[in-house]
Amino acid sequence: MSTTATRVIVTGEDSSRKNLLRRRRAEDAGRPGLKRRERRETLTGYGFLLPWLIGFIGLTVGPMLYSLYLSFTRYDIFSDPRWIGLDNYVRLFTDDPNFIQSSQITLIYVLVGTPITLAAALAVAMLLNFRDKGSGFFRSAFYAPSLIGASVSVAIVWRAMFSDNGPVDSSLSLFGIDIGGWVGNPDLAVPMMILLAVWMFGATMVIFLAGLKQIPKELYEAAEMDGAGAFHRFRAVTLPMLSPVIFFNLLLGLIGAFQVFASAYIISNGSGGPAGMTNYITLYLYKRGFSDGQMGYAAAMAWVLLVVVAIIAFILFRTQRSWVHYSGDTR
Repeated sequence: MSTTATRVIVTGEDSSRKNLLRRRRAEDAGRPGLKRRERRETLTGYGFLLPWLIGFIGLTVGPMLYSLYLSFTRYDIFSDPRWIGLDNYVRLFTDDPNFIQSSQITLIYVLVGTPITLAAALAVAMLLNFRDKGSGFFRSAFYAPSLIGASVSVAIVWRAMFSDNGPVDSSLSLFGIDIGGWVGNPDLAVPMMILLAVWMFGATMVIFLAGLKQIPKELYEAAEMDGAGAFHRFRAVTLPMLSPVIFFNLLLGLIGAFQVFASAYIISNGSGGPAGMTNYITLYLYKRGFSDGQMGYAAAMAWVLLVVVAIIAFILFRTQRSWVHYSGDTR
């Protein structure tokens, strides 16, 4: 068949498709019942969505916007808010050493505790991934602390364990290590809180384990045939293939670490001690707002925390292209 004839056939097919589309559009335009049905289905969908929208606007967006307004006011719950502009924010960074200390302690807890928690969760997930016998029991055992979460009961038990003459202190004394309790020791208060966070790595471990199950075994076999050892297989296969899961857990871990409150409140009896070493931003915010009645100042603190978390999340999303590798990515 000649080239000219082929072009004529192709052109004819394209013209037929266009004519068919025009006829269908004309038929749809001539059927007002179809448009009414589409509008009715759309309205039905929005009707089912309406309860969620009302709750989202009334219980989330509305209070957030009101707290933003309160952050520019002096408000003590018992009197009307009085507009003071940026005074609360200026006071935070220039005339409140407790806030500066609280921010430093929170950053230490986040930047040290989050990587340790991720590393521990990944290590246990890899051990469970290569174990078949009894794996269900061990998965449940490691996941159980996450079901309890940072509850009041866990914090009370943790405080009793690490107090003076508690089980941890008594066990260390058998090896000649006399600390005298972690709860009242300013140098050990933050490590104690980090240990509590690591102890509850169950949810992170399960997500890591699910990611490990998705890595093709052929990649490990190919790397092993090339002479790669266990460490090189971990670095060249496991980490790149698991990078989306690592990114997900890292993002959630950082956000959750910034929100630590219940355990710090219970362990320190709401004081943030010893020497302010458990006075994290959320606890300090609570004390300012509900104990001291400075709700406007507490609202400003909450928005500073929100901005910091948003900046960290933005940085993670912007830098993920350089270390997160997705399946089918051709970069």
